[in-house]
Amino acid sequence: MESVIQEKGNLSIHTENIFPIIKKFLYSDHEIFLRELVSNAVDASQKIKKLASYGEYNGELGDLKVVVKLDKDAKTITISDNGIGMTAEEIKKYINQIAFSGATEFVEQYKDKGEGDKGIIGHFGLGFYSAYMVAENVEIITKSYKEGAEAVRWECDGSTEFEISPVEKAERGSDIILHIAADSEEFLDEHRLRGILEKYGKFLPIEIEFEDKVINNPSPIWTKNPSDLNDEDYLAFYKELYPFGEDPLFWIHLNVDYPFNLTGVLYFPKLRNDFQGQREKIQLYSRQVFITDEVKDIVPDFLQLLHGVIDSPDIPLNVSRSYLQADGNVKKINGYITRKVADKLLEIFKNDREGFEKKFDDIGLFVKYGIISDDKFYEKAKDFCLLKNTEGKFFTFEEYREHIKENQTDKNDSQVWLYTTDEKKQDAFIQSAKKRSYDVVVLNTVIDSHFINALEQKIEKISIKRVDADTLDKLVEKEVKLESILSSDDQEKVKKVFEGVSESKTAHIAVEAMPVDELPVVITFPEFMRRMTDMQASSGQRSMFGDMPLMYTVSLNSNHPLINKIAGSDNEEEQKTLAKQLYDLALLSQGLLSGNDLTRFIQRTVSTLE
Repeated sequence: MESVIQEKGNLSIHTENIFPIIKKFLYSDHEIFLRELVSNAVDASQKIKKLASYGEYNGELGDLKVVVKLDKDAKTITISDNGIGMTAEEIKKYINQIAFSGATEFVEQYKDKGEGDKGIIGHFGLGFYSAYMVAENVEIITKSYKEGAEAVRWECDGSTEFEISPVEKAERGSDIILHIAADSEEFLDEHRLRGILEKYGKFLPIEIEFEDKVINNPSPIWTKNPSDLNDEDYLAFYKELYPFGEDPLFWIHLNVDYPFNLTGVLYFPKLRNDFQGQREKIQLYSRQVFITDEVKDIVPDFLQLLHGVIDSPDIPLNVSRSYLQADGNVKKINGYITRKVADKLLEIFKNDREGFEKKFDDIGLFVKYGIISDDKFYEKAKDFCLLKNTEGKFFTFEEYREHIKENQTDKNDSQVWLYTTDEKKQDAFIQSAKKRSYDVVVLNTVIDSHFINALEQKIEKISIKRVDADTLDKLVEKEVKLESILSSDDQEKVKKVFEGVSESKTAHIAVEAMPVDELPVVITFPEFMRRMTDMQASSGQRSMFGDMPLMYTVSLNSNHPLINKIAGSDNEEEQKTLAKQLYDLALLSQGLLSGNDLTRFIQRTVSTLE
């Protein structure tokens, strides 16, 4: 039997003040101690499994698990495993020499076995010392798996002094006993501990037991072969992650081992118009240890609308595993995820277009966001991003170009795509467009002003205009123009009447020849100014135009009988009354008539009817 000598000594460190440094600066959140210690215990359990698989441990593995116990009266938290254990010499090497990694040496020793460092989570050096963020004294009671090894007890009160002594322990493995400091007694609460364990250890690969219950799922679906899973498995896992969420639309199983290791499952949720509420739903793991839900460096901005899990040991973390560090692998992973998502969407579109169209109202926001923000995504998305018209029909960009080529090509051989942001409010304009056999698409999400801009830059010879941005003849300019039946003198006369009744300083009044069946007065908003205002509003920015009212154009249809009636009347009061009524009707159609102006309009209408 190996002889264990009671021993005292000093920790091999370069400063007397390492513990205050660990407590203050190494870890941003003190609850991390439990993640580190439980991860180390899992690590020790994984090692004994590997040694057994290599034929270097012939004993009984038993039921490998990590047990966390709380003793409120003694003010202790104990983390126990039946893993590889340590000898006295190993304690001196891995615990006393701070930051010397047992995991690193273990991997080096067994790298020729072909397994690499798969399944070895942590570095037992610095991670162990996170215990001193919450404990005033820490004990290790451990027994190595090695034949004839004697159990030893190590104790340190947070100074540089330690003590090693023999102890009775029947089974292999380690118990880490934390004597909680007075300023950390918040952790002597079972609900607090359970919450931390569920947050960081929910999917650790060895069972974690707390209060006689296993609190984790050691085999989450991202560790399994996709061919062994069905839809119910993926939906059940989604509910495990988001118990109160609606079922996702579909999902992507990630699995790559070169040039980096990455697994995971990303779900497409039903997106709402609220961006921010959808974010921070992707969880990042490193070998099944939860790291963070802030994945902005790994996942492109637009993909952060997805939900799910990414697990990679190749993502570089700082020493406390709390922050990502800039690295070439991060960019590669970012690009891989973008490509994988685009490929999946294209596959679904090609295999089941009808089903894809039904889902597009829910995923369109996400696809458009990707087109706006990522050129590589656009190159694939242009083949499956859909435009929906007011008839409810869907078109790819190329299909839509073909669909409107006949009618909506202007005199400069450029296509004009007309759109509406509100089918109800802009119905009169939509109906006018339909009379000309023009098509109108619906673009009413919070990012469509940016999306329209992106399309105009990416697709040649198109301009995109809201259906109320101008009169139709100006929206889609043709070589042949409609003639006015009013003389230039009469046109000027009508214009002056409307200028007299207009109470707006930002309205530009113009007389224009339009078909007889068009409205007598049409109010339109300049596309550029309105779009810029919309884009800034969707970005939470103040409008470049300040608080000034939006400019608009009041177009008088010189071919309409009511405009002709004003031109032919010599009764100034009759002219003004009719002009004001028509002006207010146009304002009303654009939702610009309210308050006292609306009341007067209603009273005037009733009076006219009487």
